[in-house]
Amino acid sequence: MTNDYGPRESCGVFGVFGHDDAAKLTYFGLYALQHRGQESAGIVTSTGKSIREHKGMGLVPEVFNELILNGLHGHIAIGHVRYSTTGSSILKNAQPFVVSHAGKTIAIAHNGNLTNAGKLRVDVEKRGSIFQTTMDSEIIMHLLARNIQGGMEEAMVKAVSEIQGAYSCVMMTEDKLMAFRDPNGFRPLCLGMLNSGYIVASETCALDLIEAQYIRDIDPGEILIIDQDGLRSIKPFAERRKTFCIFEFIYFARPDSNIFGQNVYAVRKRLGRRLAQEYPLDADFAMPFPDSGNYAAIGFCHESGIPLEMGVIRNHYVGRTFIEPTQSMRDFGVKVKLNPVREILNQKRVVIVEDSIIRGTTSKMRIKTLREAGAKEVHMVVSCPPHRYPCYYGIDFPTKGELIASQHTVDEVKTFVGLDSLCYLSLPGMLEAIGLEQNSFCLACFDGKYPIQPEEHISKLCLEY
Repeated sequence: MTNDYGPRESCGVFGVFGHDDAAKLTYFGLYALQHRGQESAGIVTSTGKSIREHKGMGLVPEVFNELILNGLHGHIAIGHVRYSTTGSSILKNAQPFVVSHAGKTIAIAHNGNLTNAGKLRVDVEKRGSIFQTTMDSEIIMHLLARNIQGGMEEAMVKAVSEIQGAYSCVMMTEDKLMAFRDPNGFRPLCLGMLNSGYIVASETCALDLIEAQYIRDIDPGEILIIDQDGLRSIKPFAERRKTFCIFEFIYFARPDSNIFGQNVYAVRKRLGRRLAQEYPLDADFAMPFPDSGNYAAIGFCHESGIPLEMGVIRNHYVGRTFIEPTQSMRDFGVKVKLNPVREILNQKRVVIVEDSIIRGTTSKMRIKTLREAGAKEVHMVVSCPPHRYPCYYGIDFPTKGELIASQHTVDEVKTFVGLDSLCYLSLPGMLEAIGLEQNSFCLACFDGKYPIQPEEHISKLCLEY
């Protein structure tokens, strides 16, 4: 069953060096990162001499079991959970992607999106390369192969000098683990330690689950190499302005993670507090649609004094269903996940605290459900400004036509969704609540100012109505 609960992130990555249970640690790391991708999962391991892999479509516990993990021998591993933003959703596009070349086996797992992927693909195909997948991640491997005769480190430096866009990657050979991040730092990537081994992960929540100690973030533009001699860092890029994805704070990252030097839970609470300051409302209670607006709702209620209630209950045991609902089961995609508490909602003035409105269709169905449950007034406050522009850096809202705020005023969005009032957090308010300088973030989805321009044909396609 497909859904429209919100935008989707491209993927999560995880790596281990120097631990005998590398495969199982990677399994649990991917489990913690499951929110970053639900289409496929994969793990590749190395004993130092030989590499093994297992990938499949579905959630982490659907792809792996004890028998499979016991067969993935080695003290080095990388893993990946994926939602496709580049490349279709099929098994051959599942990661990590593994190739053998010039006597070496190399595996890569990539989070992000290359903005010059099309140009690079044409270029390497003209030089005789044959692609196995439609992923831009494979392009990185072809660039590495082109320069591998000079050694892995030289090949890495030359490869990253050619690619543009967002990438937080883990890569491994038979005896090395590598992590590298684009010089803008769009997506998070961190380094941890477990006993005498090293861990790399998209978010710190994955370190917490396996009781690894957080050491630091991988720096934007850094190539980190981990082998039997320890850590080695290469920084081939000149310093450039950081453009962290602000939507990681608002929506994607787990609230128990620390990213870009801030705790996500604390940031979301501050966003909610700022909402209450900008838009004082009179209501019986405020509520989130679990789980997206939970933490902003806490901050909103603390600041406003309006009581917090859970007006809808989430079914936490919903997985994928392959049974199509009949026509009479209206709004099945929403109702199967969230159910209103009629006794709480009946004849009440309600404020919904939401993290974003992307297409508007899901919000419309949810508000309709609240009305049918007896809500007298329904207001909504959103903990970020309106999304008006597509993202080229790994988030799945690629065209302006899919973004309701790109074509409609706030008042028109309010009417379409079925609200009594609708208020978005201001851009200055959002930045002040997060607490980092404005020039530290990519704000392109709000203001259309892209830090890295995409290929022209992609730009035209994504801007179509």
